[in-house]
Amino acid sequence: MTIKYLKKSPKTSSTDDSKTTEIVKNLLKEIEDSKEEACISLTKKFDKYDGEIVVSKERIEKIKKELDQKTKDDIQFSHERVRKFAEAQLKNYGQDFEVELSPGLYAGQKLIPVNTAGCYIPGGRYAHIASAVMSVTTAKVAGVKNIIACSPPKESVGAHPAIVYTADLCGADVILNLGGVPGIAAMTNGLFKNPPADILVGPGNQFVAEAKRILFGKVGIDLFAGPTEIAVIADDKADAEMVAVDLVGQAEHGYNSPAWLYTTSKRLAEEVMKRVPELISELPEVPRTSAEAAWRDYGEVILCDTDEEMATISDEYAPEHLEVQTQNLEWFHKRLKNYGSLFIGEETTVAYGDKCSGTNHILPTKGAGRYTGGLFVGKFIKTLSFQRMTKESTKSVGAACARISRYEGMEAHARTGDVRLRKYGFSN
Repeated sequence: MTIKYLKKSPKTSSTDDSKTTEIVKNLLKEIEDSKEEACISLTKKFDKYDGEIVVSKERIEKIKKELDQKTKDDIQFSHERVRKFAEAQLKNYGQDFEVELSPGLYAGQKLIPVNTAGCYIPGGRYAHIASAVMSVTTAKVAGVKNIIACSPPKESVGAHPAIVYTADLCGADVILNLGGVPGIAAMTNGLFKNPPADILVGPGNQFVAEAKRILFGKVGIDLFAGPTEIAVIADDKADAEMVAVDLVGQAEHGYNSPAWLYTTSKRLAEEVMKRVPELISELPEVPRTSAEAAWRDYGEVILCDTDEEMATISDEYAPEHLEVQTQNLEWFHKRLKNYGSLFIGEETTVAYGDKCSGTNHILPTKGAGRYTGGLFVGKFIKTLSFQRMTKESTKSVGAACARISRYEGMEAHARTGDVRLRKYGFSN
């Protein structure tokens, strides 16, 4: 079949993106610098509004009394169905389902894998074999049809042989000898006869991270990732040597890799601060150079009075990797809320999760653990909703939709309800 456009738009939804981006950047900078003052000033400028910013309880109560009852009833109608559907989604999380929200109104969801995933595998300073395992394997299990892996090539060699082997073993359909920005751009744009990626995943340096950030929207991404992080929560019963070794184990990633210790023990803190530089000095040159800079410039040791204080500061930092080496492991497991991945007890360590224990090592950094977790099969799967209705259900749904739309000022929306009410013999 030949595709023929009977009408084709001269513009796309991205036509004005560059201009918009510049405007938004400037506004965000202004607000970052002047905070509330800037918000108030810009609201006066753009919205011609000079009243309270935080809506008062008195204002809310006044609106409740003054808003007409029919409008409130229609809003309640909408609220009840959205709430019921959200509850059904929670109950059936990770599954296809369909539910009847009210007589004749059915809604549900389907879980469909993306068509193409681009997996970036770092291979510069270190050959990140485990990153190939983490990204390609997870995409394969999710049911992604096309998996493209790319990794920086070495002169006369190409991508590291072990990375190539791993990517192939885990299910990559295509492997590219490309690194950095070219690798990210090639997967995004469907170069080298590959389909364009629907999502990009995998860690990388600051240039890889920035390329993903800029391209986000044109392509999905796993998360906005910065330098890797480790935090250890430890009390007086913790093994100082183990704590120090684990901190150094992550510091070797790069010069800007934070390593944090939260502890209630001054003795432990002092022992760790003494041992970390000693352990770093024993490393080979490449990891030694990275770890020295990371600990010097980004390392922190925070002394707390109580377990609750350690948990509070940890949740504020929301570290990518969080180890708990205390007497009260179960309490911390229940109490902690913000982290990428949690390692409970001295028997486990970040490196286990990084390499081979099963949990994914592509995780949120820079405080992103406050709102997201790391890479998992769900990142490659779209959760898509659907609905279907009987003609009879139009009587209530169509009428409420038309009234809400008109209250919002959206007349064309309202008429889509009107036309169905008329056709099926109902009045609004």
